Amino acid sequence: MADINTGGGEQKKGKPKKLHLRVDFTPMVDMNMLLITFFMFCTTLSKPQMMDLVMPIKDENLRKEDRTKTDEKNTITLLLGEKDEVFYYFGFPNYADYTSLVKTNYSPDGLRAMLADRNGKVVKKIAELRLKKAKKEISDDDFNKQTAEIRDVKDGLVVIIKPTEGSTYKNLVDVLDEMQICSIGKYAIVEPEQGDFTLIENLLQQRNIAPTK
Repeated sequence: MADINTGGGEQKKGKPKKLHLRVDFTPMVDMNMLLITFFMFCTTLSKPQMMDLVMPIKDENLRKEDRTKTDEKNTITLLLGEKDEVFYYFGFPNYADYTSLVKTNYSPDGLRAMLADRNGKVVKKIAELRLKKAKKEISDDDFNKQTAEIRDVKDGLVVIIKPTEGSTYKNLVDVLDEMQICSIGKYAIVEPEQGDFTLIENLLQQRNIAPTK
């Protein structure tokens, strides 16, 4: 509210009348509080998101070959290259044969389709559990427990992720997202070998593409 105070007293002839203006901001304070309350109820506060990350176990009591030993038929190695390129090979690497390396992309029809196909049994079982959970046939605790048991099967798929210097942090996050989407229970991030770079270079050279460094 604004009040105008004329000042009172006798006014001399020919002299302009002096006015005193006073603005009351009390209603504005009430309006600000209403606006703050409105935005608090109508917006969602940003919440930190966490992602499960599995790293190789460092056990000095194990021999080096035992620490990295995996089942060849259930192992996939992903090589994250530059320019959003991703390569993979099955089983143990054959550095003498570049045709063992396959190039794909991060689209649903690329990397995700390959992982879902190789991990089909687990994906199907977890999809059935999600359906039961949606129908309220099992509780959240039962769903989480049974999902963990399905993913932790002894002969489950093992994915080895090897980011190269040309890859980005986004590439790594995208791959880790695919691990969750495709229900991969066992995966690890390790450094690439020199033979991995050789495979990529030979494959790209054969396709007349600039090699990844």
